[in-house]
Amino acid sequence: MSNSITSEIKFLVELDENRVPEKLTWTAQDGGVQLEETKAILLSVWDSKTQETLRIDLWTKEMPIDEMKLFFHQTLVAMADTFQRATQDEKMAETMRDFCDYFAEKLELKR
Repeated sequence: MSNSITSEIKFLVELDENRVPEKLTWTAQDGGVQLEETKAILLSVWDSKTQETLRIDLWTKEMPIDEMKLFFHQTLVAMADTFQRATQDEKMAETMRDFCDYFAEKLELKR
């Protein structure tokens, strides 16, 4: 018998009459998160059968553009870090971080 452990992460999406997200909440009990409200979710999963990424990108009407720009920048930086940990390819991770710096500069995100 296996001693595997399962963990569940849930996203709840409240939609308006046009099916546009009005409210997003998430729960991750192992992380101590219970119905925490958020304004945006970017979720990617890998389908190894079709060799493609499947995505769910959601944001509420209340998500300000300036916050969306910060959200994307921070997500890109995190992806560079994850890429390095997953592949040990430091050179490409650094190239990705260079793009993140360029992205932040062009959007005037850095203070």
